[in-house]
Amino acid sequence: MAKHRIYTTSVASVYPHYLAKATKKGRTKAEVDEIIRWLTGYTQGELEGLLDNKTDFEVFFADAPMLNSARSAITGVICGVRIEDIQEQTMREIRYLDKLIDELAKGKSMDKILRTAS
Repeated sequence: MAKHRIYTTSVASVYPHYLAKATKKGRTKAEVDEIIRWLTGYTQGELEGLLDNKTDFEVFFADAPMLNSARSAITGVICGVRIEDIQEQTMREIRYLDKLIDELAKGKSMDKILRTAS
């Protein structure tokens, strides 16, 4: 099976779109970065280094220090596909991140986005 083209896309090439989506709705770069760090376990310095190095999505998620176990609570539809039905792991991780950024842009509180609200 051929790999999805997005796997070889650099996170840095998509990151400005995450920022634009969030900031257009009054959210901040710091919130976008916090979401990415929460999901992956990267530090801010590591995240910036990966962006500078144009790391692709496959390596970005494969090398993540600690994928957050609460990410399985991220459900719903993104790009017309139900996240919980995605079988391929890297694509599911990408869609988790897409969904979190969507939630940020829709005005959800960071507690709800990071699944810490009770």
